[in-house]
Amino acid sequence: MSEIKPNESAPAPAEDNGEEKDWAAAKAFFDNLKTHKPRPPKPRYAVTIAVSSRTLFNMVAERKIYEEEGVEKYVAYQLENENEPLKPGAAFPFVKVRPENRKALMNVNSRLRELYPDSEELFDIVLMTNNHAQVGVRLINSINHYDLTIERFCMTGGQSPIGYLKAYMTNLYLSKDSEKVGEAIEEGIAAATMFTPTMEMKLSDTQLRVAFDGDAVLFSDESEIIVKKHGLDTFFEHEKEFENKPLAQGPLKCFLEALGKLQRKFYAKNERLNCPIRTFLVTARSAASSGARVLKTLRSWGLEIDEALFLAGAPKGPLLQKIKPHIYFDDQMFHIEGAKELGTISAHVPYGIGQKYNRGKLIEPEKKE
Repeated sequence: MSEIKPNESAPAPAEDNGEEKDWAAAKAFFDNLKTHKPRPPKPRYAVTIAVSSRTLFNMVAERKIYEEEGVEKYVAYQLENENEPLKPGAAFPFVKVRPENRKALMNVNSRLRELYPDSEELFDIVLMTNNHAQVGVRLINSINHYDLTIERFCMTGGQSPIGYLKAYMTNLYLSKDSEKVGEAIEEGIAAATMFTPTMEMKLSDTQLRVAFDGDAVLFSDESEIIVKKHGLDTFFEHEKEFENKPLAQGPLKCFLEALGKLQRKFYAKNERLNCPIRTFLVTARSAASSGARVLKTLRSWGLEIDEALFLAGAPKGPLLQKIKPHIYFDDQMFHIEGAKELGTISAHVPYGIGQKYNRGKLIEPEKKE
């Protein structure tokens, strides 16, 4: 899995002196610009979220042209409409709450800059797209129309952008393409496929709320394998026996770690009760029967979760409707479907044995050796 970036106070290696000089020059140039937008943080220390253009914006109509008429017609359409802003997509509320001029993720940056004026430990958004550069003007115009703070782009001209994720020091990749998300996870990068809810929910404009499932999301799928293959009773016995053995990490553990790094900066200023980031564990596990191992695993990692909600198999949608997260991660599609039907912005993590099942039933038979 992707590693958390180094602490800002750690001294830079000697070989990075050239990079430091280049960054200092870029900083000086940006500081001299007459703009109200804050400069992007240094990638080395930022919590970097890479979003695809189809995730940030609603490009259903444009995608249809691409699929039915080909790339040349698609590019021509984008050029003809480059002054028409694209409509917000699934990831938009994660970056900025609409329709008022309110921000979720960027509100965290504003608060951090107030407490730490020179800090580089901030959120940074990268637009990661396989669009052609000719389409870039419409994307830039749309970003400026909504006053989004997105300065770093990666446009790969029809090629997969996955190979660039590590170069951009990505902590989280959000896309509408499940295959690319799977490739990113294989590369050790936290990633998820975004889904647009069927109804709109009013979200907090002062606190970024991020909700995670446990098994096969924050943790590995080792316990879920036992449930699927041997049933709940064996699972409960297994979790009791290994209660003090930490679970292996799952694909989103490093993103929770990155969020915790920013949260601790608020705690250090006695702002715990007023922290603009709040994290939730929303798991189908039962607390008494299998919850202790989960909490002890987080403790062993040195990570905190603000709220831990054990549902013992109950539907997650109604509870998520109460939490109102800006994004919710789960590895099972039936939880994603239930959540988005009630207005939750959901992101599917295609990882682990759960991908072979739907509502507890095996989708594809096990291969015989």
